[in-house]
Amino acid sequence: MTPRASDILQAVPQQVATGLTRAAIFLVVTINQGAGHRAAIRSFCADLAAIVRSVGFREQEGTLSCVVGFGSEAWDQLFGKPRPGELHRFREIRAGERHAVSTPGDMLFHIRAQRMDLCFELETQIMTRLGAAVSPVDEVQGFRYFDSRDLIGFVDGTENPKGQDAVDATVITGEDHAFYAGSYVIVQKYLHDLPGWNKLPTEKQEQIVGRTKLNDVELSDDVKPTYAHNALTKIVEHGKEIKILRDNMAFGHAGQKEFGTYFIGYSRSPRTIEKMLENMFVGKPPGNYDRLLDFSRAVTGNLFFVPSATFLESVKAD
Repeated sequence: MTPRASDILQAVPQQVATGLTRAAIFLVVTINQGAGHRAAIRSFCADLAAIVRSVGFREQEGTLSCVVGFGSEAWDQLFGKPRPGELHRFREIRAGERHAVSTPGDMLFHIRAQRMDLCFELETQIMTRLGAAVSPVDEVQGFRYFDSRDLIGFVDGTENPKGQDAVDATVITGEDHAFYAGSYVIVQKYLHDLPGWNKLPTEKQEQIVGRTKLNDVELSDDVKPTYAHNALTKIVEHGKEIKILRDNMAFGHAGQKEFGTYFIGYSRSPRTIEKMLENMFVGKPPGNYDRLLDFSRAVTGNLFFVPSATFLESVKAD
């Protein structure tokens, strides 16, 4: 049954453009083969909002939320046609020793709260409900590091849009009427060579990032190198900067000497983030690449479509 245009235009987005939190869990799963799994996942979609409300009610100041996204193959398997106009597998990028990998992933759960116990409880409820229908392939517990810094010591997400600007940057409107109020999200898990990074003088680190380390001020164009991270990830079309919404989190296991940043970027179109990644890995022009990649290695890469909350609640088991 094709939804009416009036119903589509009243769709409510998932909690994509929500405020930053102190804790998050990033869970990527694949769908298992087997009878009944499709119906189980579709039934879960309709109930997800109620599960989030049930867990979040136990600590109402915890600002618990969960965004769920679907990969290209999973969308076809679960929902069929119509399908989001720009949904496809994450496109890997190879350039010299730099590699933006594409890894398995059918569904993403981005769980956010002010406390990790809320995130953990919701993840537990989700996985219990889905049961044998899915298998986890990546799970990261992220934390807000001091004053919103990543583990390389710089503030992360300074230029994020806020309020209505965040909604405008992430929520689909007229460009894909059938998926009004949806979003695209790209995730990558980066591991850092912190010993190597920390050997660099602060001035060199600042040139690579494009901001000052202590007080988070953007370097002026006359001193900022063209390979600076924030220079290569600034996308301008028709004289206007195209924004995305990042909600990156630090993660790590100090005993295992694993330190990283989980990149998550929401946008109205995946092309914006794909262009950023091309500039970073290949370079602009080619060869003028992001020097952060000399110290950070991408070990996962996925693209998902985030349908509206209204779409999820309307899904029937079969």
